[in-house]
Amino acid sequence: MSIVAVDMFCGAGGVTCGLSRAGIRVALGVDNREECRLTYALNNSPAKFLREDIRNLTGRKLLSHVSGIEEDDYLLLAACAPCQPFSQHNRRGRDASQRTVLCCVENIVGELCPDFLFLENVPGIQNVSGFSAFRRLLHTLGMLKYKVKFQTVDARDYGVPQTRRRLVLLASVYNDVEWPMPTHGNDAPLSPFVTVRDAISRFPQLNAGESHPTQANHVAARLSLRNLRRMQLTKADGGSRMEWPSEMHLKCHRTHDGHPDVYGRLRWDAPAPTLTTKCTSLSNGRYGHPEQDRAISVREAAALQGFDDNYIFYGMIQDATRQVGNAVPPILTERFGLVFIEAVNGLRGKTKRVPWRRFVSAGRAAKPRSRFPFAPSKKVGTQAL
Repeated sequence: MSIVAVDMFCGAGGVTCGLSRAGIRVALGVDNREECRLTYALNNSPAKFLREDIRNLTGRKLLSHVSGIEEDDYLLLAACAPCQPFSQHNRRGRDASQRTVLCCVENIVGELCPDFLFLENVPGIQNVSGFSAFRRLLHTLGMLKYKVKFQTVDARDYGVPQTRRRLVLLASVYNDVEWPMPTHGNDAPLSPFVTVRDAISRFPQLNAGESHPTQANHVAARLSLRNLRRMQLTKADGGSRMEWPSEMHLKCHRTHDGHPDVYGRLRWDAPAPTLTTKCTSLSNGRYGHPEQDRAISVREAAALQGFDDNYIFYGMIQDATRQVGNAVPPILTERFGLVFIEAVNGLRGKTKRVPWRRFVSAGRAAKPRSRFPFAPSKKVGTQAL
C-alpha cells in the first residue's frame, strides 16, 4: 500500500522532489515547457516526464501514462499551477488565459475523484472576483464530498531559508488531513528560521560572469562596469541602492522611491526574500550576494529554495534561473507530503473510495464513464476568470 502521485505542473520538479522525500511515489510529471525535461527527468527518476499542456488532457489520458499502480494504492494529484497569472504584480492581465488551467484541474478532479489533492499558489488566487476558477474548484470539491483545508503559509515557517507566502490547499475523500504545524520561528520550542548564511555561506567565492569549475550551477550573471561599481558601493549584509551617490542612481529611481530592494544585497542572518524567475539578476530584486560583488548564483538560488546541492538544473543561466524561481520549495512539499502519509496510515482496514481506478486496468487506460458524482459544465474547461 502506497501513495502514487501525479505532478500536473511539475516544472523542474520541486513538488516531485519534496513528495519523494516524504515517501510518496511520484509516477509522472506533466509540464508544457520542454526546457524542464532534462532537469526533471535526470533528477527524479523513475518518475516520467510528459510534455503536454494540461488543457489538452483528460483524467483518462493522464492516467494512461501512469504504470505500476497496485490494487491497494492511493492516488494523489498535485496541482501547483503557474502563479504569475494570480500574482499581485500581474496587473495588466497579460496571462489571463493561463488562469483557465485551474478550470482544467477542476475537470480532471471531477473526472477521476483522486484520493488526495495538493494545490499551491499565490494567496491572490483567493481574491479574484466573481465565481472564479478557485471558487469553482472549491464548489466541485464540496459536491464530491471532499474534506478540504486551505490557508496561506510562509515557507520560512517550515524550514525554507526564504520568506515565501503561498496558499496551500489539501483535500481528501476520507477524513480531514491534519495540517502540519510550523517547525521554525522566533519563539521556543520552534527552531530558529533558516537563514541565508545557513543556506549559501558554504559555496566557493565567485566573480560576476564566472562559472565554478566543479560546483554544478554555481554560475553568476555578468555585470556591466557601472553595475559592478554600484555593487562595490553597496554595503555588505543588507545594503541597498539608497547608499549610492546621486550620480550612480538610475534615471527612473531619481524621481521614484519605490522598489527599494532592487540592486540590494541579501542579509546573512535572515531568510531571503521571495525568489522569482529572475532571481539571479540584480535589477529584479534584493538578489545581491551579502558580500561578494555580484548577484546570487543559480546554485545559491536553488539552495535558498531548499534543493540539495546534487540537484542539477539544465539550460542557460536564464533557463535554469526560471526553473528555480518557478519551483515549489521541496522542503515545504515534503512537510505536506508527510501528512498524506500519516492520513493513509490512519486508513488501514477502512473501505477505500477509488473511482479513478475505473480508468486503470493492468497499466492500461480503461473505457471512460460519466463523471462521479458531479459533472461541471462543459464550458468550465475553457472559461476564463
